Amino acid sequence: MKQACLPLLIAIVLCLVMQPGAEAGALPDTGLPGLISQFVADRQDLMNATDLPGATLRFDRLNSLYTQWLTRLRTVDFDSLPHSGKVDAILLRNELECGLDEFAFDRKQWAEMDSVLAFRSILYALEQARWEGAPLDCRAAASQVSELARQIKELKTRVELGLNTAPSNSTAAAHSPTGTPLKVTDSLANKAAASATLLRGTLKSWFAFYDGFRPEFSWWLKKPYEEADKALEDYIKVLRENAAGIKGKDDDPLVGQPVGEAAVASAIRREFLPYDAQALLSLGEKEMAWCENAMKSEARAMGCGDDWKSALTRIKADFVAPGAQDSLIRETALKAIRFCKDHNLVTIPPLCEETWHLTMMPPETLKTIPYAAYNGQAMMIAYARDDMNHEDKLMTMRGNNRHFMRTVTPHELIPGHHLQRFQAARNQPHRALFSTPFYVEGWALYGERRFRDLGWATTPEDRLGMLFWRINRAARVVVALQFHLGKISPPDMVDFLVNRVGHERLGATAEVRRFIGDGFPPLYPAAYTLGALQLEALHHELVGSGKMTDQAFHDAVLSEGAIPLELIRARLLNLPLTRDTRSTWRFAGEAGYP
Repeated sequence: MKQACLPLLIAIVLCLVMQPGAEAGALPDTGLPGLISQFVADRQDLMNATDLPGATLRFDRLNSLYTQWLTRLRTVDFDSLPHSGKVDAILLRNELECGLDEFAFDRKQWAEMDSVLAFRSILYALEQARWEGAPLDCRAAASQVSELARQIKELKTRVELGLNTAPSNSTAAAHSPTGTPLKVTDSLANKAAASATLLRGTLKSWFAFYDGFRPEFSWWLKKPYEEADKALEDYIKVLRENAAGIKGKDDDPLVGQPVGEAAVASAIRREFLPYDAQALLSLGEKEMAWCENAMKSEARAMGCGDDWKSALTRIKADFVAPGAQDSLIRETALKAIRFCKDHNLVTIPPLCEETWHLTMMPPETLKTIPYAAYNGQAMMIAYARDDMNHEDKLMTMRGNNRHFMRTVTPHELIPGHHLQRFQAARNQPHRALFSTPFYVEGWALYGERRFRDLGWATTPEDRLGMLFWRINRAARVVVALQFHLGKISPPDMVDFLVNRVGHERLGATAEVRRFIGDGFPPLYPAAYTLGALQLEALHHELVGSGKMTDQAFHDAVLSEGAIPLELIRARLLNLPLTRDTRSTWRFAGEAGYP
């Protein structure tokens, strides 16, 4: 037994010796991948140990950790690093700096919920005392939990009153006596409902720790806990359903909160883009204009004149019968793989080609993702369900027609996300920390555009289907940035997607619901088009100049991992880097609209 435990003991000792969080002198000689892995471990341990949603303790401790790691990173001899290591150092610095910005933003978000989550300090005190192993006075704890229930019920009453009265001063409402109406916006209510759900989980784990373990605990706490848990359940329902109007129905209102100009600017810095929000909006609008002209050309080829919307309506009606969508996707996927090989586009490892499969989109997911998507190693099929009303069935089938699926399938599988995921797991896996949608979604859309250039679509119907997705991604740049800058409302976003892109209203509504939801990065919708433009500019620079072949270029991009594309450019061109390198690549000047 002792001999069997020896390797474990050695491993524990080594972990203690190598722990990067300790106050030490020189860093362990692990190289940047090892250093990044140590940071990830430090962060995960700290997040697990301070799992109090929205607590000042959690924000302070994470802020301290990131600041300490920035200091430690400066002790690295940057100039002695290999080029790849220099990129890693810049990535880690960027992650730490932007992480501090995000903590400040999240702290502000929680502060905005103080008036509707005023009870949380009681819960924090109980859970933190449990972590610290403080002696538990069950009688006193019962009083605390009873007070928790009382405060939650009071807040519920005030929010309900606020739903039936004229708006009041928010500052006064936050300090008003029992029974005074508390007005909350739909976005604040929805966010508070999600946050209260997390806090309810904290209360449950606190109770479960002692229940059945301390004999007197259940005697004192059983009833107070049940009342507090029920009060939280009822309050969450009022916030979500009554105040925010979210009831899990297809016609739920579109609820979201713009992050504001400062948060958008911070997100742009994180993605290594040397442009401001207005310049990115301009790029989206230029791309939309190019798409509209190209769609008119295909409409003329279909005999519809310049009326590309009528042409789009025609191809939407060409969908497969119920039960046949999986066969269509599988057939298209195999053709796309053959197309890549015939054109020497990219290396496809045999195991990658073998290990994708298909699943069905869960009904709930269709409310925010109305089209096929990639998840794990699977492409999720979006198709109408038998429990949908007739018009929603038709809209879903039109939105996943044959011509759209000819583009979606390679986007999600090969050469898109499936190949991308496969290579990322085998090349530079330590860079998973730095994943960016500008690489993830930019690559998949770039693949669509490369397919188009090489003749993947052989009919005007298929070419129009490809253009639908291209204009849709350009429109996302426009509506998402305008929303987060406070310049457009969610209903107007839906109208924009229906009128300017040709979406079915069901699909447009689902798009908007997903992109304005809490926790969805503000630049994610813009990343498809902007990332594709970056890759096209880099392709022109390297392949267009004859320095690389298509296959060598694509393999090289995939081997770098999901990092900002300007840093992939630095790797491929072996550009000089400094510790303080910032974004300078004005790719829009190189990105054309062929």
